[in-house]
Amino acid sequence: MSQGHQGHQRTRRGPIVYVTFVVLCALVVRPVEAQGRLSNAQAETRSAAQGLEREVRAAAARGGVTWIGYRVPMVAGPRQMCCFDTISTSSFSGGMCRLESGGGVSMNDGDIRDRNGARIMLEPASEFLVLARLEGGSVSRIRTFTPDCDVDATAMPLVWLTDVNPDESVAWLASLASSAPDAGDRHDRVGKTAMSAVALHNVPAADRALERFVAPASPEWLRGDTAFWLGNARGDAGARLLARMMADDPSDKVREQAAFGLSVSKSPAAVTTLIAAARDDRSTKVRSRALFWLAHNAGKAAVAAISSAIDNDPETEVKKKAVFALSQLPKDEGVPKLMEVARNNRNPEVRRQAMFWLGQTHDPRAVKFFEEILTKR
Repeated sequence: MSQGHQGHQRTRRGPIVYVTFVVLCALVVRPVEAQGRLSNAQAETRSAAQGLEREVRAAAARGGVTWIGYRVPMVAGPRQMCCFDTISTSSFSGGMCRLESGGGVSMNDGDIRDRNGARIMLEPASEFLVLARLEGGSVSRIRTFTPDCDVDATAMPLVWLTDVNPDESVAWLASLASSAPDAGDRHDRVGKTAMSAVALHNVPAADRALERFVAPASPEWLRGDTAFWLGNARGDAGARLLARMMADDPSDKVREQAAFGLSVSKSPAAVTTLIAAARDDRSTKVRSRALFWLAHNAGKAAVAAISSAIDNDPETEVKKKAVFALSQLPKDEGVPKLMEVARNNRNPEVRRQAMFWLGQTHDPRAVKFFEEILTKR
C-alpha cells in the first residue's frame, strides 16, 4: 500500500474515530444529566417502559434500603426546590442536600441570590425529580427536587428510571397519598410529599387526582393540605376546585385552608371566591380567615369586602377581625378606613379595635387623629 493511500486511510479514520468517541460520551453522560445534580450514588439505570409500579416492586424486592428516582414534567413557574438543611453554603442554591438524612424541602420563586446578595437569573425548571426510599418492601420516604439542586446520595443504592410515563407517576404517588395515615412519620415523609408531588406534575391526570383528594370522602388532612397546592400550582383548574370546596366541604378547618389556597392563587376567579367566603360562609372562623387573606391581596374589591364585613357581619368577632384586616392593607388604604371606623362605627368594641390598630401604624395621620379626639374630650 502506498504512502499516499496510507495517508488517505488515516485522514478518513480520524473523523470516524472522533465521531464514535463523541457518541459514546453522549451515551455515558445522558443518564448523569437526567439525574440532575445527584452525586455519590451506587447508581444503575433501568427503563420503566413496562410500567412504573413494576419497577418499584422489583427494586423493593431487593431488600435492604434502595432509592429509586426519575424525572417528570413540572407545572410552569419559576420554582426551585432544594432543602432546608445543607452540607455547605458553597453554591448559590444553598449548598448540597443530603438524600438520606436531610430534612424538609425549600421552595422559592426563582429569585436566587449569591452570598453577596446579587440576583442570579435562572431559567425556570420544566421538570423535577421524584426520589423514593424503599425499605422493607415499602416506601418509607418521598423527596422532590428541581434538577439544579445539588444532592449527595451518600453512597446509597439508586435505581434511576428512564421512560417513566407521567400519568403512571401521578397514579403511583396518588395511591401513596391516599393511603397515608392521618399523622406520624409515614404521614409526613410519604403522604404529604406524595400529594405535593402530584400537584407539581404538568399533566391533566394531576388535576383529576387532586379532585379525588378534595372529595368529601377523603381524609380531612388530605383535603386541607391539597387546598394550598390547588392555589399555588394549578391555576384556573385549582381555583375552580377551591370554589367547590368553599361551597361544599363540611369541615370549617378545611374551608379555612381553602381560603389560604385562594389567597396564593394567581387565578382572577380566586379573589371573587374569597370575597364570597368572607361575606357568606357559615363559620365565623372561616369568614374571619377569608378577611385576613383578602387584606393581603388588597385591591378595591378586597377593601370593599372588608368594609362590608365591618358594617354588616352579624358577629362582633368577625367585625373585629375585619378591622385587623384593614390594618394589614397598605397604609394609604388602611389608615383612612381605620379612622373612619374609629369615628363612626356604632359598635364600641369595633371602634376600640380600630383605635388600637391605628396606634400600631405610627402613621402621622393617626397621630393627628388622636390629637383631635383628645382635644375634643
